[in-house]
Amino acid sequence: MPRTTTGTKTTEFKFYAPAAKKVTVAGSFNKWDTKKITAKKDSKGNWVAKVALKPGKHEYKFVVDGNWMNDPRCTSCVSNSFGSHNCLVEVK
Repeated sequence: MPRTTTGTKTTEFKFYAPAAKKVTVAGSFNKWDTKKITAKKDSKGNWVAKVALKPGKHEYKFVVDGNWMNDPRCTSCVSNSFGSHNCLVEVK
């Protein structure tokens, strides 16, 4: 991950959903705002969003056509207050 001048690192979030109309990323880094970070779809059906994150652990989920979804590629999750799990990404 490239480091920026502000001490953040560009972190890539990728979700495969070729039939989706809209994919966003919401997490602890944007106060779980479902509209702020919109992913862009490539020709293969992958949705990608690049976010500058400060070092530390950040919880996140994808919002796919209005439905909260975990990242299938995520290897680390934490319980949330809704009885499900959030994905966890660590920026070093």
